[in-house]
Amino acid sequence: MSGTVAMHSVFVYGSLVADDVVRLLLNRVPPTSPAILPDFHRFSIKGRVYPAILPAQADKVSGKVLFGITDDELYILDEFEDIEYQRDNVHVFLTDSSEKLETKTYIWANKDDPDLYGTWDFEEWKQVHMEGFLEMTEEFAQEVKFPESET
Repeated sequence: MSGTVAMHSVFVYGSLVADDVVRLLLNRVPPTSPAILPDFHRFSIKGRVYPAILPAQADKVSGKVLFGITDDELYILDEFEDIEYQRDNVHVFLTDSSEKLETKTYIWANKDDPDLYGTWDFEEWKQVHMEGFLEMTEEFAQEVKFPESET
């Protein structure tokens, strides 16, 4: 195996905007930059505390890009986002430089989901749901890091 490690960038727009959540998952907070994802909408999901994004003309989603994500970290993010999301490449604009960047993000897999509604609000999530979400994330992170042996 060669010693090279592929580095990825990932646009996040929900719970992963919170450094505390990222730190629990990755044991670090990678470099970030605020960014805008054009032509998408961030929905709330009935019965869930995290959002979903889907393509939507003339709309945009604000979030940030995590830089320098390793393959292992990408695996953890994939597991965290689960099968309800599809990882895809999108183009975002970095807010501080207006630079256009191709990056990965997680798009809601069910484009016709009847449980999507309204617009998800990060500040409201932070106040209402973040504490409980951090506990759940910590449990998840421990399970991913220490998988039970297959024997």
